[in-house]
Amino acid sequence: MIEERARVIAVDNEQVTVVSEIKSSCKGCSQLDSCGSGQIAKALPHAKLKLTLNYNVKYTGKVLMPGDSIILALPEKHVLVSAGQVYLFPLFGLISCSAIGQWLFKQQFLSHELFGLAIGLLGAYTGFYFAKFIQKNLKGSDKLQPKIIALAPSHHSLE
Repeated sequence: MIEERARVIAVDNEQVTVVSEIKSSCKGCSQLDSCGSGQIAKALPHAKLKLTLNYNVKYTGKVLMPGDSIILALPEKHVLVSAGQVYLFPLFGLISCSAIGQWLFKQQFLSHELFGLAIGLLGAYTGFYFAKFIQKNLKGSDKLQPKIIALAPSHHSLE
C-alpha cells in the first residue's frame, strides 16, 4: 500500500475534503545545496494536493472533523497497472504502426518515408487515446481512489 498523510479541511454529508503536501525527493537528498535541481526545488513554493473523497461513518467507524490528520492509502498494484497502460499502449502503437508504415514504404504503397512516420505517430496517438479511454471508463477506475485507513496524530506541517 502507498500511504500518505493528509489533513481534513472540510466534511460535508458523505464527502470529506483533504489536503496533502506534495513532497519533492530533493528535500531528503544530501546534495541539496550543491545541486541545480535542489536549488530549483527550494525556490519553488510547496504544492498541495486537494482531494474530495467519499466518506461514510458507518463503513469507516471514524468521525472526522476539520483539522484532523488522516492516513490515505492506495494499492500499488492498481497504480502499476494504470502506469503500465499509460506508458505501454502508446509505445506499442508507435512501434507496431511504424513497422507497418515502413513495410508499406518498402512495398512502394507509400511514396515517401515521412508517410510511414506519420502512420507511426498516428499509432502512438491511438495508443494514448486508448489508454485514456480505459482509464476513464473501466470499472477499476474507482480502485485508484485513495481510501482513508486511519486517523493519524496531528501533523502541523500541512498548514
